[in-house]
Amino acid sequence: MPARRLLRPAAVSLLAGCATALVALSAQAPAGVDDARLLKPGPGEWLTYGRDYAETHHSPLTQIDATNVNRLGLAWSVEVGSQGKVETTPLVADGVLYGTSTWSVVFAIDARTGTLKWKWDPGLVKGGFSAGGPRYCCGPVNRGVALHKGRVYVGLLDGRLVALNAQTGDVVWSVQTTPPGSDYSITGAPRIVKGKVLIGNGGGEYGVRGYLTAYDADSGAQAWRWYVVPGNPALGLEDNSMERAVKTWRGEWWKAGGGGTPWDGIAYDPDANLVYVGTGNGSPWSRDHRSQGYGDNLYLSSIVALRADTGQYVWHYQTTPGDDWDYNAAQPMILADLTIDGRPRKVLMQAPKNGFFYVLDRLTGEFLSAAPFAEVTWATHIDPQTGRPVETPQARYGAKGARLSPSPVGAHHWPPMAFNPTTGLVYFPGQETASNFQTTDAFDFKVGQWNTGTRLGQAAGTAAAANAPGSAAAPAPAPLPGRRGFFVAWDPVAQKARWRIDFNPSGGVLSTASQLIFVGDGGGRFMALDATSGTALWEQQTLPGVATPVTYEIDGRQYVSVLAGTANGRVFTFAVNAASGR
Repeated sequence: MPARRLLRPAAVSLLAGCATALVALSAQAPAGVDDARLLKPGPGEWLTYGRDYAETHHSPLTQIDATNVNRLGLAWSVEVGSQGKVETTPLVADGVLYGTSTWSVVFAIDARTGTLKWKWDPGLVKGGFSAGGPRYCCGPVNRGVALHKGRVYVGLLDGRLVALNAQTGDVVWSVQTTPPGSDYSITGAPRIVKGKVLIGNGGGEYGVRGYLTAYDADSGAQAWRWYVVPGNPALGLEDNSMERAVKTWRGEWWKAGGGGTPWDGIAYDPDANLVYVGTGNGSPWSRDHRSQGYGDNLYLSSIVALRADTGQYVWHYQTTPGDDWDYNAAQPMILADLTIDGRPRKVLMQAPKNGFFYVLDRLTGEFLSAAPFAEVTWATHIDPQTGRPVETPQARYGAKGARLSPSPVGAHHWPPMAFNPTTGLVYFPGQETASNFQTTDAFDFKVGQWNTGTRLGQAAGTAAAANAPGSAAAPAPAPLPGRRGFFVAWDPVAQKARWRIDFNPSGGVLSTASQLIFVGDGGGRFMALDATSGTALWEQQTLPGVATPVTYEIDGRQYVSVLAGTANGRVFTFAVNAASGR
């Protein structure tokens, strides 16, 4: 079936105005993925970003195992196009694979044959903000879609949230989640929780105020919104959480937005009815310029629990109080049940950019433990009593500057982790990085440009290496010498690595009940590893920049699919004894 006609923004606006009629028409479509299926996905399905609400990226399928994984062959492959790196985690429901390419393009493919069913392009202007296009931090990437009742939901780079008909790719409704023409963007995958679509945003470097919003999945009407940081107190504070937060800021931070954008990690506990969201870094990066050098600046770089029905704040844990280093906590989270000190605990786990692996009680937010999984020089440890980092003397680098690890790239970034309940291990790619940080002498907020207030480079104080105030270019943190990427199997109870191998990080991880780990690297190698030892059992060359794999079953046959590519991205799908696919 040929790709559908491209739909331009003007057409989307017209369709958005007719949302009621389109909703009625879409009711004729199959029910598809409803709330019950999302709560208990079938073993052969991949219905939401992490496969389940706990975001484990773990499948119960066992047909592909250590005895036959070396016979995996390419079942099919299809080009989906990209102008930049693909980062999507595809979803599979009722025999159809759904995913995204760069520039918020959405596609649907027959998961058995690889036949393209439809493709939808929002027609975003690619000439930059001056040409009327969206402004974004780190490439025109998109990490995926959500499914619910015959619809596919996607967040667009220009801040829109769009619902598409899952059978045809036609627009059902579209809402602008951010101020039109602003410096916000969306790159993360939406989540569906109790009939609501949850979506965050990015753009902290440009000077925005982050928030998470829930929309009614049927109509697109806003259900609730929670702001990460307080706005101008003179205009009023939205809720009690903002009244608490405002006490941890100083000066006129709102003029540069404050930051905190929740651009990626979201998880949900149905029993507790809590949504967990990881929040972004401050705007500007330097607390000296952002908050006169004082305060924790809630709720930057935090994990926050909200009531799923109302968005009401319940608890928070701040991984990096008063963040000065772009150590945001927007990375993926995993929910699990662990036995710690002989006691069963319902936990939340995260490996954020700051280099520590955290285990929290997900019902109360209580800090349970943390340990470094990479080289960390900004803090010596996390105080077990307070849960706060014990910073090193050079951590608050100021105008003098200091070389610190990790760099703003972080020890672990957006690639999803996976949790295997049998091994009890969390699997994720990481990296050893360092950079020189130095506060700029002055800060002058400029709309439409990077506003960090921090210089980065090989030598602190070197003008050529500086990210000056208002610079439109993204900084280029200096990595430590040598190859320092790694892939680790982390024991969250013992807080130590069970095995670790050299690795070139690219995308996220898939775990299966047959004790296999699937992951790809930046050079295009797609691999199956033994979950207990890290031994490579199978390898296939795809394209540079492998994203996050999924697995599914159709007609009794298990498949593994992954996207790869930094230009002209493709979907690669493998099965045991498959002939060379097209």
